[in-house]
Amino acid sequence: MNKNSSNTKQLMCILGAGESGVGAALLAQRNGYEVFVSDSGKIAEKYIKELEDNKIEFEEGQHSEEKVLSASEVMKSPGIPEKNTLIKKIRAKNIPIISEIELAYRYKGNSKIVAITGTNGKSTTTSLIYHICTTAGLDCALVGNIGYSFAKQVAENPKALYVAEISSFQLDDIVTFRPDIAVLLNITEDHLDRYAYNIENYINSKFRIIENQTVNDYFIYCLDDELIMTHLKHITISSNPLPFSMKQEVNKGAYIKDNQMMIKAQEERISMNIYDFVALKGKHNQYNTMAAGIAASVLDIRKEKIREAVQTFESLEHRMEFVATIRGVEFINDSKGTNLNSVWFALESMTKPTILIMGGVDKGNDYTLIEDLIKEKVKAIVCLGLDNKKIHEAFSGKINTIVDTQSMKDAVTEAYKLAEKEDTVLLSPGCSSFDLFKNYMDRGDQFKVEVKNL
Repeated sequence: MNKNSSNTKQLMCILGAGESGVGAALLAQRNGYEVFVSDSGKIAEKYIKELEDNKIEFEEGQHSEEKVLSASEVMKSPGIPEKNTLIKKIRAKNIPIISEIELAYRYKGNSKIVAITGTNGKSTTTSLIYHICTTAGLDCALVGNIGYSFAKQVAENPKALYVAEISSFQLDDIVTFRPDIAVLLNITEDHLDRYAYNIENYINSKFRIIENQTVNDYFIYCLDDELIMTHLKHITISSNPLPFSMKQEVNKGAYIKDNQMMIKAQEERISMNIYDFVALKGKHNQYNTMAAGIAASVLDIRKEKIREAVQTFESLEHRMEFVATIRGVEFINDSKGTNLNSVWFALESMTKPTILIMGGVDKGNDYTLIEDLIKEKVKAIVCLGLDNKKIHEAFSGKINTIVDTQSMKDAVTEAYKLAEKEDTVLLSPGCSSFDLFKNYMDRGDQFKVEVKNL
């Protein structure tokens, strides 16, 4: 429905001109809004071109407050926090603030949405669900936090099904957004600086994924996750619950027993041997696969197609990505592992003695979380960061070798020196990358380059 059938166009102001901002601008324009895009930083050339080609008004390097505060609605980039001064002024004027996924939802028509959130495993699970859907020949798109704007997809190439990776930041500004299938993988402490260092705020944010669901929708969640299960005791859910577990059998949902994954969401039951999962090794990926399998089953995808897709899935770049084996030493790129829970999962899946490259911008890490796995599996830690003090404090005396480096070249060289044949060098930083790199992708790319230069 076009919100703006009257002669007066409503002004939609978009804060942030990245992938989601430009996508939202295109969708809003096509639905009759006057659009103004404002970015306090520099806008990338490709996005400037898109805005200019579509004759969308924009500014960079500033926010023209008067114009922004005259908007009838504001769409803000998920990267802008509530404590931002301009956001406070917008709130004070009672101008509605929405997220890009809310705008996309508004204009998606009759299309269905599978939305995936959680602290860890979102990208892998989202990509796996998408891979299953495309293997089964469904008309679908991969959108959201994984890299392609949901709003832009709706504007330019609408599909019958959207598989969307959704972050807590995107969920913070929804109003009516309602996925047909919601997946909540896990909740561990992360991004607490955005949630007043209160884990409850973060949990509430994640659970917004189901707040608009009805009896016709489905909620897939991890029965083994303490924070999820505690929160579920205090709320009422309207949708159909489909839990997954490694610790107990469930009547509906998925579980693993005797190395067999059982999925029972619809009439058809599916069983798969976990040793057939070529690119999905480790317990964390077994959880991800259960969640994806349930979602696929709810979508009425045949079990043969689900099995085929799980077996042909290739791991994502920068997420437990095999790089090379050099003189018997295996190199794994897990640069996307930016919190300690990710490091825990990465180490848990290691089967050989490991040299761990970790470090960067610490987000308040509690290193005791990985202490047992460090003692059990790690021969040496190569610190990669400008300030490695906390890593030294956490593991000195518990592991023989900890070395400091401040460039990827030095980190890879040191790790290779420390490694012997049949060892694994694992880059799983457990920290943000911004002290030495542009982002986790840049860090992972540099790792791969340096490994190939050995």
